[in-house]
Amino acid sequence: MKPLEVARSLRADPEVAARYRAAGWWGDTTLSRRVAELAATRPERAAWITPEGRFSWGEYDRASTRIAALIAAKGLPTGARVAVLLPDGPAVHAALLGVERAGMVAVGIGARAGVAEIAHLLKRTGATLIIAHEEMRDRTLAELFEAVRAQDAPLDDWLAVPDLMARRNWSAGEAPEHAPLRTPDPDTLFLINSTSGTTGMPKCVMHTQNRWFYFHKLAAEAGRFGDDEIFMGAVPMPFGFGLWTSHFSPTILGCPTVVLPKFDAGTALDMIERERVTVLCCVSTQFIMLLNEQAERPRDLSSLKCMFTGGEAVPYRRAAEFEEVTGAAVLQFYGSNETGALSNTTAADTRDRRLNTAGQIIPEMEVRLFDPATGEEVQGSGQPGCRGPALCLGYWDDDEANAKLFTPDGWMLMGDIVDIDAEDYLRVVGRTSEFIIRGGKNLSAPAIEAEVATHPAVALVAAVPAPDAIFGERVCIYVAPRPNHDVTLEAITSHLQTRGVSREWFPEYLVLMDDLPRSSGGKVAKGELAADAKKRWAVPA
Repeated sequence: MKPLEVARSLRADPEVAARYRAAGWWGDTTLSRRVAELAATRPERAAWITPEGRFSWGEYDRASTRIAALIAAKGLPTGARVAVLLPDGPAVHAALLGVERAGMVAVGIGARAGVAEIAHLLKRTGATLIIAHEEMRDRTLAELFEAVRAQDAPLDDWLAVPDLMARRNWSAGEAPEHAPLRTPDPDTLFLINSTSGTTGMPKCVMHTQNRWFYFHKLAAEAGRFGDDEIFMGAVPMPFGFGLWTSHFSPTILGCPTVVLPKFDAGTALDMIERERVTVLCCVSTQFIMLLNEQAERPRDLSSLKCMFTGGEAVPYRRAAEFEEVTGAAVLQFYGSNETGALSNTTAADTRDRRLNTAGQIIPEMEVRLFDPATGEEVQGSGQPGCRGPALCLGYWDDDEANAKLFTPDGWMLMGDIVDIDAEDYLRVVGRTSEFIIRGGKNLSAPAIEAEVATHPAVALVAAVPAPDAIFGERVCIYVAPRPNHDVTLEAITSHLQTRGVSREWFPEYLVLMDDLPRSSGGKVAKGELAADAKKRWAVPA
């Protein structure tokens, strides 16, 4: 099957899936089945650990089954999309598993998403049911429902799920009558989440379970996992990094995971010390914050044996400091929400390899390099494409985006330029796309510009990355105001908040100019502005 045919079929190509099974990369189990096994064999042991207490495998299984029953009773057709909008904690995992058991497709929405982004994702996926807490940040679920409906989202109903740590008896409540629950298929679409695009709102990435079961195999080998690990997943659900680090790998191993509703460096360090965490999963921004907090009040972090990071360039000096302070090996994968992984570092690599490269190419991901201008295959340096068991199915209902994601002969492309040396170690040397990578999150500069430009006082705007010691990059906007208008950063952020824009898109620096510099072709010279931002907010070496 061709890539567009796979994306439209909502399942993996059967011939390719059979080949992956024969190689041992894919299998026939599902997360639902694995949780049921753990609930039967170790019902009282912890699946999730929060600062408030523990949530067992038995409780996880029962809560997921009740959510599945409540969804099934809504009478939605098999494969209907169900939006899940919950902060990190047992509830978001139980909700995702409940959607899986009900035979529906989860649409995972980050808990920090603004109303405009939520409405976009609901409209794009056709999700008619949303699962959330009764209160989400600054509004009730009923108010959120009306707000997204006002933006033409197709919502018909909602399902309120409480904080499961606070209301442990909730899953023991009566479940309505419903049709028999379906047996999940690991080769079919089970989850849609979002990814940043270079223009407009996020695209919707389609996931099978088998790609994440395979990813777990890579992680387990790289980190030398045992069956007695204790994970901490600091990257929020339902994004790709969060999926494997808290939703899949710990459950496959049958290990507990420490989760925080909101990341706080001090609380995270306290939990690592208290629970004797062995595997930490976080983006570079988070581990830098942990280092800074540890310097202020040291904790015993000797239990850590590895820390997986990614989403942005790993800062060598701070990563080396993390290894020295904790004794844990810093490991990473190179890939994306769409591709999964093209290369990775392992505990067997030297520090130089671990921290100065993105690791060795994964053979079964069949990585090739292309000239981004011509599409011709090149050697040594170019835009990477891949084809293998970690790939997603493509983008939901988006032929145009899928045509850009895949080459005509089926290789999925990354948005970077990389070098691959004679020993197959990969290094990222540049980007083909306009992203600002803040704390491991890809933010589309053109999309931010489009939102800021809606402010009535803004004539021209360009968004560029400003270097930052903790977050890697922050959002900096250069603005030429309209005549006789004043522009302030506070006015811009207030305007974006009113529009329901995600907080991650809010600019943090503002530079006012009479006019923005232009290139010879008349376009804004963003390279010149990026260089200026780099000087203004230079980070000491």
